[in-house]
Amino acid sequence: MARWQSGATQRLVVAAVDLFTEQGYDATTVTQIAERAGVTKSTFFRHFSDKRELLVAGQETLSRLLADGIAEAPANASPLQAVAAGLERASSAMGPANRELGPRLAAAVAASTELQERDALKSVGLAAAMTAALITRGVPEPTAHLAGELGVLAFKRGYARWSESDRDDAEGLAPHALAALEDLRAATASLG
Repeated sequence: MARWQSGATQRLVVAAVDLFTEQGYDATTVTQIAERAGVTKSTFFRHFSDKRELLVAGQETLSRLLADGIAEAPANASPLQAVAAGLERASSAMGPANRELGPRLAAAVAASTELQERDALKSVGLAAAMTAALITRGVPEPTAHLAGELGVLAFKRGYARWSESDRDDAEGLAPHALAALEDLRAATASLG
């Protein structure tokens, strides 16, 4: 096994998700993940502190992209328009590999309480990044918090729709995430 192969992080994530799906999270070892990815166990630990962390690979980048999109939205954008700009920016970083991994990752998370907890923490982190970016724009805290939470929900719903949609759909993630955000905006209007 090579020590410093390029793409090790992505291979580790794919190997882990495949193993979690095949044999369950609890039955999967770091050694098995490293072997499936074609790297050493020490390479695994250079990328991740434990197997739970595989679930949040790229979270920092995703948080930054969401926040950058919000920050760069036009000055007169509403909080949800700014969130939409964040969703568009983050969506641009999602390619075919992310789309392919979606259903398998969802199945692995659904089958493990520990992964569900880690996924919930990831959502909290993404919402916090969007909330902070909105507050920086001058959005009041309660509004910023609500818009950030809606942004996370829209991202997750859009990602699920995209990963389960027709593979001939070349539009990418953004239209799905933006449609989900619009659905949520309409739903909030019906709350009264």
